[in-house]
Amino acid sequence: MALEFRSTEIFIKPDVKYKNKAVSKFINGIMRMGKKSVAEKIFYKAMGVVAEKNPGKEPLEIFETALNNVKPLVEVRSRRVGGATYQVPVEVPKKRQISLAMRWMIESAKNKKGRAMFQRLAEEISDASRRQGGAFTKRENTHKMAEANKAFAHFTW
Repeated sequence: MALEFRSTEIFIKPDVKYKNKAVSKFINGIMRMGKKSVAEKIFYKAMGVVAEKNPGKEPLEIFETALNNVKPLVEVRSRRVGGATYQVPVEVPKKRQISLAMRWMIESAKNKKGRAMFQRLAEEISDASRRQGGAFTKRENTHKMAEANKAFAHFTW
């Protein structure tokens, strides 16, 4: 169940612990102001917490399940036709699905307040693997929006 990256595949190196490019990309998403070591500590601590809470399961497997559960299949894009702007549902390319899933998981972990980032991230990863949490809700809302605007699908070109 390996996640793939086409254009960045050449440049991005697998992470140190899991030897996985998706994890490396996720760590880069967490990183602020070039502090990669801090981002790595946050992620690996979060995976440690996930492993503690789910004994018998591989934490990387839980992480990949979480990403797959959060990946959006369709989204809406604005199209201007005549004088009106329509929200047109379009399929999301594979690379963007993964990017959006990662972004939503990190964003939703950041929006939770009161605990350390690694705890919030661990909770978000666990929730997403169980089809719950802020990132999964965001995906569901995106799908509902696309479903509601299905009538404008003929504007896709």
